[in-house]
Amino acid sequence: MSALPKIRIRGLTKSFGSKTVLDGIDLDVEAGTSFVVIGGSGSGKSVLLRCILGLITPDSGTIEIDGENVLTASPARRIALIEQIGMLFQNAALFDSMSVADNIMFGLRAKGRSKAQRLSKAQAREQAGEILKQVGLDPSVGALAPSELSGGMQKRVGLARAIAGTPNILFFDEPTTGLDPIMGAVIDGLIVDCVKRLGSTAIAITHDMASAQRIGDQAAMLYHGKLVWKGLASELMDSGNAMVDQFTHGRKDGPIGMELRK
Repeated sequence: MSALPKIRIRGLTKSFGSKTVLDGIDLDVEAGTSFVVIGGSGSGKSVLLRCILGLITPDSGTIEIDGENVLTASPARRIALIEQIGMLFQNAALFDSMSVADNIMFGLRAKGRSKAQRLSKAQAREQAGEILKQVGLDPSVGALAPSELSGGMQKRVGLARAIAGTPNILFFDEPTTGLDPIMGAVIDGLIVDCVKRLGSTAIAITHDMASAQRIGDQAAMLYHGKLVWKGLASELMDSGNAMVDQFTHGRKDGPIGMELRK
């Protein structure tokens, strides 16, 4: 028998009023795999992540982590399952009122450890400096405020906070948005390094096809709340699926464009 997927989703649905955003999603993400989800704005990518994170309650379906259904688990067990996840938000989402080091320390302390297991402030600050090194930043950056950082540096700090608790699962929400192509490639390289070093399972949502191929092992496309294609991330530009090919090559003509013109 094959091992259980790290994340297993079956029949996931979510509607907001009359709009169906997720329409029967089935998805397996194997342990140690980096999975990329692409799709246009409003296709349901962010809602999918938020359902897994427990920020949105789906209307029906199952979400399993290591074979346990997150949706039916006890509150305490649900928290324990969700705490496996580290998240890099689209705009880094750093706390402006905290220093860089304090942002990372927040990530260290937000994993539900008992008081006896928690790091002291001095230990956490030292570890924050080590984590900054892992994303290519000098520990001295820890004394700065997020507002003093460039967009690329903020992304790195956001990644540092995401990996601070050594999560088993990492989510990346549009990790290269707002970055120039070179910095985008740098961030992607850091993401790949961090995922491999931690041995984590990763899910990324992105519009950036170069990024998707750099960080992804497997990929899927969401369209009208359905997964219309799954395959290797290396095949995104030559999938053989008309909707995927139109999206990845940015063509105005095709099944998606015809619909938009109605």
